[in-house]
Amino acid sequence: MNKISSLWQTSSSAVTLLLVLPIIAIFYTAVGETDALFSHLFATVLPTYTLNTIWLTLAVMLLSLLFGIPSAWLMAMCRLPSERILQWALVLPLAMPGYIVGYVFTDWFDYAGPIQMGLRNLTGWQAGDYWFFDIRTLGGAAVVLALVLYPYVYLLCRAAFMEQNISLLQSARLLKCSPWQSFTRVSLPLARPAIAVALSLVAMETIGDFGTVSYFAVNTLTTAVYDTWLGYSSLTAAAKISALMLLVVLALLSSERYSRRKQKLFQNQFRRGESQRYRLTGWRKWLALLWCWGLVIVAFVLPLGQLALYGYRYFAQSWTDEFASYALNSLYVSLSAAVLAVLVALVVNFYQRLTGLRRARTFMRLSSLGYAVPGTVLAIGVMVAVLFVDRSINDMAKVLDWGRPGLLFSGSMFAIIFALVVRFSAVAIGSIESSLAKVSPSLDMASRTMGCSANEMLRRVHFPLIRRGALIAALLVFIESMKELNASLLLRPFNFETLATYVYNFASDEQLELAAMPAVILVLVGLLPLVLVNRSLEQMK
Repeated sequence: MNKISSLWQTSSSAVTLLLVLPIIAIFYTAVGETDALFSHLFATVLPTYTLNTIWLTLAVMLLSLLFGIPSAWLMAMCRLPSERILQWALVLPLAMPGYIVGYVFTDWFDYAGPIQMGLRNLTGWQAGDYWFFDIRTLGGAAVVLALVLYPYVYLLCRAAFMEQNISLLQSARLLKCSPWQSFTRVSLPLARPAIAVALSLVAMETIGDFGTVSYFAVNTLTTAVYDTWLGYSSLTAAAKISALMLLVVLALLSSERYSRRKQKLFQNQFRRGESQRYRLTGWRKWLALLWCWGLVIVAFVLPLGQLALYGYRYFAQSWTDEFASYALNSLYVSLSAAVLAVLVALVVNFYQRLTGLRRARTFMRLSSLGYAVPGTVLAIGVMVAVLFVDRSINDMAKVLDWGRPGLLFSGSMFAIIFALVVRFSAVAIGSIESSLAKVSPSLDMASRTMGCSANEMLRRVHFPLIRRGALIAALLVFIESMKELNASLLLRPFNFETLATYVYNFASDEQLELAAMPAVILVLVGLLPLVLVNRSLEQMK
């Protein structure tokens, strides 16, 4: 068993090293040779880009709180008509990539859009006769991103509100607290850990967004990385900016943990009955319904309806051999990433299960670091790593007089798949970890008593029991990979497109109608994990 355990240790160590290699490559390149371009950018535009990133992140966090916390409390603590539909409908905007909602909103609110055209037709005004807000600003980008990211706050806060001890809420009622006072004095302070985690997720997604901010002409650090690499062909300068972004993300995660270092909550689990929930009546009921349904309609129903209408009208122009080819590319890349991510998760989780060592848990945590890295930054790290490997292979082939193999890794789909595995392995690791935790240790001892090796134990005992968790993990990684835009834009080979880049290219050329059908497909695919999340929340009742 010791020999087999050492084999699993070697495998887990190798997998972990591969997954953290892009992050190491970013910092190694950043602290290496100086780059004149970076010095120029640092002296001119980077301070503005940094301020834009900070203001955008703060605005999105604030708006996400405004949208998410009232909705979560209403669904957890109040009885409303159509609440069973609203409970899962409020999660649906999470399936909408931010750049797709941004394209639709720009199409609506621009000068040539239907809203301003209708206003001019109704009033007879001409250009310059009236004021109308400009959607392509930092504020417009913040609203769009908040509309698609507030479900993070809603999901975590709703779960936190549902888990709160009923005796505390009953005590607040006995003290004659109104629903508002109960919310501000009891529910909200107890939900602070969930709020902190949700805001950190919102902040990381905002910092890493590229499609929305580039379309809205808001220059952030992410667009600086993209422009530096593709516009100026300077990988060194892009790595330096990426390192700065990584430091910001690490500081954000550290501050979130530090703020809760002394906070401890101990609550008994309970079943919430209908009698403990507030029954809203009159204008309060209608205001709550207007708020919740308004979020769903504005953030999901109307954008998806617009895309579906465009997709129907321009179906003939959209359904082409080119579209089918790009859909197959997305399918192949996403399936490959899903399978590899599940294999990675099995290796690091099973090694931790075999040994229970702190080192094994450290491997798991390091393997999950990629999820906290923005896609554009991760793409730079992957590019640095695979270019180094390609150069080494070509140099070796030259010495041995074998010719030049070319860009074996950086010029193929390997780079995209590798980036997706690094970024989304954390999803698979978490899913399989929770499934393995439900398998009794007595089964391990029984299988060892019967002479099973570690490999046989995994194949005959554990995998059949965690098969459902592995399938869910593969599904989640597949869906996230289908929607990934940032890494695909930077790492795709020549003449290679995925559905996400296909949508981005058309929308960037102001051809939203032709981008509608692949965008609808991406949204429908993104709905699957939300169904799984909602089912898990329903089981908490």
